[in-house]
Amino acid sequence: MSKIAIVYFSGSGKTHLMASAIAEGASQVVGVKVELLRIVEDQIVNGVWQDAEIIEKLNHADAIVFGSPTYMGGVSGQFKLFIDAASEVWLRQGWKDKIAAGFTHSSCASGDKQSTLLYLAINAAQHGMIWVNVGDLPSHFLEKDDGVNRLGSFLGVMGQGTGISGSEGELNLAPGDRLTAFRFGQRIAESAQRWRKV
Repeated sequence: MSKIAIVYFSGSGKTHLMASAIAEGASQVVGVKVELLRIVEDQIVNGVWQDAEIIEKLNHADAIVFGSPTYMGGVSGQFKLFIDAASEVWLRQGWKDKIAAGFTHSSCASGDKQSTLLYLAINAAQHGMIWVNVGDLPSHFLEKDDGVNRLGSFLGVMGQGTGISGSEGELNLAPGDRLTAFRFGQRIAESAQRWRKV
């Protein structure tokens, strides 16, 4: 069984919805177990992120998916504190050769989300991880209207939307962003399965 851990911070809830869609997609692959690991404010003590249980779960995962909203052109401060705390794992190369992937969300169409994905990919590279990209062409190139990869991101999944939407004001994602995240989860899970067989 392949274990996939999705570790993320979500401020407004949109990044959480993306994490959930990725988890749902990954769960569709037989022989895969997925766990959502949310970074929360309570884990930050005196300016340092601390949660040994999350680190231990990441240590035992075959794939780690990193997610953060894009704030001011980069990952959130809360997520950066997690990355800094994981430098102890980096020092011993504890995540080397694990599958890695990343996703982000912002309220602006650009929002400099690419810089967040670059940061996540560089962090994974420093850990010696194997990065999985999106693998889907934007649907409009294929003359489809399902919105898959509507933002044209290939390094990782991007989502974009503002505020609350839906018939009763519930928080939700643009349908294409949700579908892209779902398909990304499947791709990550399939990659993790193939990588384990090698």
